[in-house]
Amino acid sequence: MTTPLADAATQLAIYDSLTGQKRQFQPLVAGQVGMYVCGMTVYDYCHIGHARVMVAFDMAVRWMRALGYDVNYVRNITDIDDKIIARAAENNEDIGSLTERFIAAMHEDATMLGCERPTAEPRATDHIDDMQSMIQNLVTNDYAYSADNGDVYYAVDHFADYGKLSKRNLDEMQAGSRVDVDNDKRNPFDFVLWKAAKPNEPHWASPWGNGRPGWHIECSAMSTKCLGHTFDIHGGGHDLQFPHHENEIAQSEASTGCEYARNWMHVGFINVDGEKMSKSLGNFFTIRDVMQQYLPETIRFFLLSSHYRSQVNFSDSALTEAHNSLSRLYHALKIAEQQHDALPTDAATTDAAYASEAGQQFITAMNDDFNSAAAISVLFGLARDVNRAVKAEDMTSARQAASHLKALAAALNLLRQPASQFLQAVVGDDNADGLSDSAIDALIAERAAAKKDKNFARADEIRELLKAAGIELEDSRSGTTWRRA
Repeated sequence: MTTPLADAATQLAIYDSLTGQKRQFQPLVAGQVGMYVCGMTVYDYCHIGHARVMVAFDMAVRWMRALGYDVNYVRNITDIDDKIIARAAENNEDIGSLTERFIAAMHEDATMLGCERPTAEPRATDHIDDMQSMIQNLVTNDYAYSADNGDVYYAVDHFADYGKLSKRNLDEMQAGSRVDVDNDKRNPFDFVLWKAAKPNEPHWASPWGNGRPGWHIECSAMSTKCLGHTFDIHGGGHDLQFPHHENEIAQSEASTGCEYARNWMHVGFINVDGEKMSKSLGNFFTIRDVMQQYLPETIRFFLLSSHYRSQVNFSDSALTEAHNSLSRLYHALKIAEQQHDALPTDAATTDAAYASEAGQQFITAMNDDFNSAAAISVLFGLARDVNRAVKAEDMTSARQAASHLKALAAALNLLRQPASQFLQAVVGDDNADGLSDSAIDALIAERAAAKKDKNFARADEIRELLKAAGIELEDSRSGTTWRRA
């Protein structure tokens, strides 16, 4: 039987950072997707920037699978690195113990954010032989050279297309460079493939002496090992575009003679209160920090409320607004369920949801470079349909709209818990048994603004939402007060 999504796969378009164009997605093998995403260096807890990359690619994978693709999603783990070595020494801790601890923490954070595990998570230390093989190939073909200090460097000026991803010209970079010239390098932009061992550092034997791999070669070797010389999608944060991804292209294409990745996806930056997140600025937040104050689904909703390529401003007010908005969707489900059994979630309901006008709008949004922000606006349209139907006492229409809302939201892994559970939950605030004081105040302020704008339907919706959460309002000429029932 044909489903409403059967033909939608051919309409998927993805913005390619390399060409600067949005193009119809055409996988190398029909019905299959090979995707590699640069993962974490595991020496600390994941921060909110990592959360955005996790959620963005989880969203993309879920949608491609909904379209019927068999997705092989590979995300690496860097478990040997200068920062890892330094942190282990600082803690007086074994490197293996350190990395295992933070890998476990990474998985816990990702699970809390509603992210599925990648198909494969190759670790750098398990692929040293693959890295050495690629390095040897580059040396043999004069794309790399051994230096007097024992390091092996990639010769960037031997790769004619160096700079094609980041749109940088090597000659111009060299002319304007303030990089100190390393006497062991032939060019200041040459980068290390193999690092000679320093005293008391972990190392592996190699044709160039004891040492360990450079960071860039790890991803080239692991992606090629897991997905082949050419694969469909390579992704990561925007900050990796140069030099990391640029260097990956140079290494991989020089080594294999093949196109490396057919599509490049880059996730936009997260700023904190308008400034770049930085430990030195004191605005650095781990995922665990944020989950002390906000529900994990609220964080996921916040991250999906903007297009993955856009820059996002992270702040308390933005998270509170996200919580209130997500509560509106949950409230629509709750009022449709109040006098009936749970909403259906079977395949027939899902097919009906995608076949509806709202479902077609949702498909169009998601097929437009995974535009989750536009898709979420479709969900709010369905929530309004629920509220209108309830007001008209048409519970059949209300339940149908709510069922479609729940089915479409499932593609984003949203609205997956009981509505009453979410509406009563709060993390790390004034009252652990219900909505926080600050969340209540924010909803009351939104209600007052809605009444001023004569949006009485929204004002009534907020009152009902608060009532469902056990909050009683009292309006007077001086304003609105509230109490917990």
